[in-house]
Order: sequence, then structure tokens, then C-alpha cells
Amino acid sequence: MARTASVRFVWLLLLWFAISGLSLKDLPAAFAAAAFAAWVSLRTLPPSRGRPRLIGAALFALDFVKVSALSGMDVARRALRPDPDLEPGFVTAPLRLPPGNARETFLAFASLLPGTLPVGADASDPQALILHALDVRQPVAEDLLAEEALFTRALAA
Repeated sequence: MARTASVRFVWLLLLWFAISGLSLKDLPAAFAAAAFAAWVSLRTLPPSRGRPRLIGAALFALDFVKVSALSGMDVARRALRPDPDLEPGFVTAPLRLPPGNARETFLAFASLLPGTLPVGADASDPQALILHALDVRQPVAEDLLAEEALFTRALAA
């Protein structure tokens, strides 16, 4: 716990310096703010034993950039056509991640992908996610499951 608190404190202090610059007169406020933010972070997100896998995280990040670019180009292409080729609607995708921080983090990433938007959980199946898609003819659920698999591999077991 002390190691996690120290690491978070240092990162938050560096963030302070990155935003406001390094000034001796601001050091007391910087230390107080970083200490308070580290304490809040420990209360809201306690340390876990798991550590991200570096290669898995890099693969997920690269895939996320690729999928975002391709999806963005597809959305732009559809939007700029005189007769947009769309079939909007809702798709249900069963998720493997259990409810919790990892799932919420994955959903935050998923919400950034162009063309789809997570809108909530399925009332009949709490493990399933309802997505709004610009084109339900596309393999939206399958694509989300592939992204979830990459995300899960990036997390420590």
C-alpha cells in the first residue's frame, strides 16, 4: 500500500509540474494537492495485485489506434455520401469481463470507437451490453468481443 501511494504521489506531483511548471513558491501547494489526490485515488481505486502486461497493452493500444482510424474513415465516408449507407440500430454483445473497474475501463475505450456507442446493460442478461451502431449489418458484436479479448490480454492474470 505504501509503495502504491508513493508511486501515485510522484506521478501526480509530476502531473502538477507538467501543467503549472516548476516553481519553488508553489511547492507546498503542489505537495498538498498531490498528497490529497493520491489519498483520494487510494480510496476510490485501491491497489490490486495485477499489473498490466506490457506487450499486451502495446498490442491493444496499436489495435485501438488502427480500429479508430478505420472506423473514423468509414463513418466519414458514410456521412459524406449523398445517400448515406446506414442502418442504425441496437446490437447486444455478451461481454466476458465481470462488472468492475476493468469492465468500466474497457467500456470507456469502446465508447471512443467511431460508429458504435455503448448505451447500457441488457436487463435480461447483466453480462450483455447494448450498443448503438450506425450500421447493424456490420459485425458489431463480434468486433467488440475481439477488442475485449485484446483488452483482457493486456491485463494481468
